[in-house]
Amino acid sequence: MSESIKLIYKILKILENSMDYPELDVDRLSPEALGTSLNRRNAILEMLLKKGYIDGIAIKKYVDEESSVILGLENIKITIDGLEYLEDNSLMKKAANLAKGIAEIIN
Repeated sequence: MSESIKLIYKILKILENSMDYPELDVDRLSPEALGTSLNRRNAILEMLLKKGYIDGIAIKKYVDEESSVILGLENIKITIDGLEYLEDNSLMKKAANLAKGIAEIIN
C-alpha cells in the first residue's frame, strides 16, 4: 500500500474515532503525528475535501507560499462518504489478507 493511501486511511480513521468526543485533538493531524511532511499532509487533506470525504476546512493558496494553507482544522469532520471509504477499504484489506493466506496454504 502506498504512503499516501496509508495516510488517507490514517486521517479518516482519526476523524472517525474523534466522533466520540466533543472536539478533535488537532495535534493528532499534525505532520509530525502523521509521520509525513506538511506539504503531503495538506495535499491529502485537499484531495479528501475535494472528494467529499471530509468537511469543515478551507484551503487557501497564496502566490508566495509553496504549499496550501489549511484553515479551520479544528472544525474538520469526516463525512458519510468518508465513512463509506473506510468501510470499503477495511473490506478490501480483509479480502486481500484472506487471498494472501489462501495463496500461502496452496504453495
